[in-house]
Amino acid sequence: MNLLLEVAMKPGMQFPTSFTLVYGVGFVAAVTIGSIAWYNSKRPVGWEDKERPSVVPEVEKEETPGI
Repeated sequence: MNLLLEVAMKPGMQFPTSFTLVYGVGFVAAVTIGSIAWYNSKRPVGWEDKERPSVVPEVEKEETPGI
């Protein structure tokens, strides 16, 4: 256990901020896209009569012809 702490505390051994930034932006993008998809999906029980928030865009379903 002490060896892991010593390795983590060494100067110059730092997680690159670019990786942290990519993970942070990716998380925010995933939450945003997931929220839009959830609001545009079928409403869960109890949410059928609730209004759509104004920040969520309306996404129309595409009609696919039957084969």
